Amino acid sequence: MRPLRLDLAGFTVFREETTVDFTDADFFALVGPTGSGKSSILDAICFALYGQVPRWGSSRGIASALAPSANEARVRLVFESAGSRYVATRVIRRDARGVVKTGNAGLQLMPPGFDVTRLDTGMSPDDLGDVLAGTPAEMEQAVLDAVGLPYEQFTTCVLLPQGRFADFLHAKPATRQQILVNLLGLHVYERIQKQATARATTAEAAVAAVDQLLGGLADADAAAVDAAVTQLDAIRTLTAAVEAALPELEQAHRTVASATDQVTGLDGDIGLLGRVEPPAAAAALAGEVATARATAAEAEQAVTVAEEREEKIRAELAAAGDPATLRLLVQAHAERDRVAAESAELAPVVASAQTEHEASVAALRTARAAAATADAELEQARRAYQEAQTADLAAALRHDLAAGDDCPVCERPVGVVPAVPAGSRVAEAKAAGQVARATADRAQQQVTAAEQAVREVERALDRARVRAEQLGVRLAQLDTELSASPGVEAVRAELAGVDRLQSSLDDAGGKVRRAREAARRSQRAAVADEQRLQTAWREFDAVRDTVARLAPPATDRSDLATAWTQLAGWAQELAADRRAARVTADAELSAARAAADSVGARADELFVAAGLRPPGADSSGTPQPAEYRQAAALAVQRAQSEHDRVVERFAQAGELRQRRAEQERSAQVARTLAGHLRANNFERWLLVEALDLLVDGASLILRELSSGQYELVHDAGEFFVVDHHDAGLRRGVRTLSGGETFQASLALALALSEQLAGMSTSAASLESIVLDEGFGSLDAATLDTVAATLEGLAARGDRMVGLVTHVPALAERVPVRFEVRKDARTASVHRSGM
Repeated sequence: MRPLRLDLAGFTVFREETTVDFTDADFFALVGPTGSGKSSILDAICFALYGQVPRWGSSRGIASALAPSANEARVRLVFESAGSRYVATRVIRRDARGVVKTGNAGLQLMPPGFDVTRLDTGMSPDDLGDVLAGTPAEMEQAVLDAVGLPYEQFTTCVLLPQGRFADFLHAKPATRQQILVNLLGLHVYERIQKQATARATTAEAAVAAVDQLLGGLADADAAAVDAAVTQLDAIRTLTAAVEAALPELEQAHRTVASATDQVTGLDGDIGLLGRVEPPAAAAALAGEVATARATAAEAEQAVTVAEEREEKIRAELAAAGDPATLRLLVQAHAERDRVAAESAELAPVVASAQTEHEASVAALRTARAAAATADAELEQARRAYQEAQTADLAAALRHDLAAGDDCPVCERPVGVVPAVPAGSRVAEAKAAGQVARATADRAQQQVTAAEQAVREVERALDRARVRAEQLGVRLAQLDTELSASPGVEAVRAELAGVDRLQSSLDDAGGKVRRAREAARRSQRAAVADEQRLQTAWREFDAVRDTVARLAPPATDRSDLATAWTQLAGWAQELAADRRAARVTADAELSAARAAADSVGARADELFVAAGLRPPGADSSGTPQPAEYRQAAALAVQRAQSEHDRVVERFAQAGELRQRRAEQERSAQVARTLAGHLRANNFERWLLVEALDLLVDGASLILRELSSGQYELVHDAGEFFVVDHHDAGLRRGVRTLSGGETFQASLALALALSEQLAGMSTSAASLESIVLDEGFGSLDAATLDTVAATLEGLAARGDRMVGLVTHVPALAERVPVRFEVRKDARTASVHRSGM
């Protein structure tokens, strides 16, 4: 099977009409982000063919095919298989109740040379070719005939979905064998062998049947016919004699029947009367009923007493104080004591904080005064330093100044030049200024520290004052709330009394419930005893009804025991009368039977004289006249049938011998053909050869994929991997890691496509292989080997190779790429490459 074109609309993420053209895509890749719809393209191919998808679990997951909010989905697949082109179409719809069903399904065989591009011209389904299937039920067999593979094998060998890649590797030997049978088209040999065996079996059965018939016809000769005629005449004579003797026999039987009826009637009366016997518990039942009634009345009285006590305690509890209010008063007293204690403890704290605050404020004033003094001294030192610098500058000008020169400062003539001072006062003024700066800095630091101390003391004082005010307000509130309270001890005493009343009420309620339960049990017991009494009366009535036709005495319905005594006494007396009458009836019956036996014996002698078994031979008594008449008529019928049978079998014997010869020749030819096919094990030999080729091809690919580490072998249909890096250790395929399983499964999949496609003679030729599996688990070297292997497989040009991948390095090596994109509304497919 090779897909040529896929048309989608409303299918999963493809809300809009989308076409994927595979016509010349011998080697392609489906690429795109996760969730864009790559796997949905493969799902559409599988759905168009089989109506289900591996990811859905079963065909009941058809609702998964509809795009969100879509009411209809259409999928059309054009594919090629064994040189013929087909169109598979499926349409599903959601009805008004939200149920999703298949609205249309069909498979058509396209005319030879049909141009697939004509599908874009709006052709009607009638233009696509011959209709092979028109309903979902017809699609299953039609697709199997066209593709050659059922759904499970298609998703194992052609389209390998996610999570199913290793199915063929892990399949049971019988499952793999069935896949190979489908691929190689070996069903024909099995069908020939089965048909030959069936024909041989049918022919041999026909020969056996003819032999059986001929064995039954061995005595069908002329002498047998003459004997049958003689017997028929004798039986007809017997019939006339029996008819003459029957009137006397009928009268004797009527006499026996009358006497028998009399005896049977007497026996029936005696049996009925004997079963009239009072039950052993009838006398005690009335007393038990009375006792149960009295017990039920006492229980009801106990319920009334318990309910009255409960109501009394409930009224006392209602008159007492509210327990919730009393508990709140107790809590308020406790809180008042706690608040008062805390308020008393806080007063000295506030006073201490006030004192500390005053001391810190005084310290701050002292520090600020010292800082002001230090600042004044610093300013005085700064002025002295400036004056010293000015004096030094003036002295420096005197070295080059003479009397009468212009002053460089005031530009006036100098009369007398002063003498130069002996030394400079700048250094001394500078040192004094530094000492004043240090003193001012220390004074400022002390001011800052004092200010910080004042702020901290103020915060502590504010907190203490606020808390004292809060406690005072709360204490006033509590005093107001407790102004009417009688005191905590009185409240506690009242609350204890309420608790005692509540406990008494609970106890009284329990007694009421127990009394009611006891009353219900007593009532049920009384009702049960009443029902037993009624049942006993019904049993009495049933027994009396059995003897009603014998006119029993009237019943006293007030006392069951007395009623049984009267009925039983009457039954005993009447039974004694019936036993006496039966003795006379037995004597009359014996005399009637003796007369009937005498007449029957004479009739039996007629049958014995004719050589037949008489009717009375198998009976202890005398048979009825109708039995003699029936036996005579049956004897005539048998004699006539025997005569006809002998004549007919004699005529059939020749035809049966000729038919036997023909069937024997047919059975020999068919058995010989079936024996040859079974003896040569032709199909088994082909399967073994195919499996050997498959494993050899897969082993070569696996060695290449694993750089010579692994080799695939099989034994009795089971697959094993030989690890050459571990001293040739032989491992079962189910023990392989994820990466190892992927390599082995890929090798098998490629070998199925490479080796078996050329061997298949059926419609199941593997013309394409599509891998939807995670190549991202492979390392770079293995990925390169996989890519090279796929390229080599596709380069041969005799089959299509497709893959779904997220690995850019692998996708770039594929000549044709279908990029699947998805936006907020729908998914789309864009082709790139050659």
